[in-house]
Amino acid sequence: MESGKKELIRLLNEKKVVEFGEFTLSSGKKSDYYVNMKMAVTDPQILKSIAKIISSQINRNEIDKVAGPALGAIPIVTAISLESLLPMLMIRKSKKGYGTSELIEGNLLEGDSVLVVEDVTTTGNSLIKAIKALEKNGGNVKRAVVVVDRAEGAIENLNNEGIELDAVLSINDFKT
Repeated sequence: MESGKKELIRLLNEKKVVEFGEFTLSSGKKSDYYVNMKMAVTDPQILKSIAKIISSQINRNEIDKVAGPALGAIPIVTAISLESLLPMLMIRKSKKGYGTSELIEGNLLEGDSVLVVEDVTTTGNSLIKAIKALEKNGGNVKRAVVVVDRAEGAIENLNNEGIELDAVLSINDFKT
């Protein structure tokens, strides 16, 4: 494992981002661990580490924009945008009922190649929804990156949609 990922694991462990015990997830499903990425993305040192790792994997000749769904991915996408100097897009969960009523905030041009970033994923369904919104609005998404994959089907589900999902870390990196 590369040193950047080892350092990120150390930082996440230090902040107790991954906790083991008995938890009920937002889906209602029971889990023996919880990944509190909101705790992580509010820490500048962790954000900088994530941004450096993901930015180093971006081929600027292949990616025009970096995007993420609200709310958890937005600090990460912002940090990656600052690190890579790529423009960012924000994907709302639903259209707002006022102003321009846009689902995607930022300057998405027809045919833009977009890297989609998520903080944590389980099955990948919310990530797939975000990608479909980008594609419906003219974006071209072939790849997504998640900071922590809960290893419960997201990679396979996105693969079935023709999207390559790379995980910076897997929940298995935290199990000892």
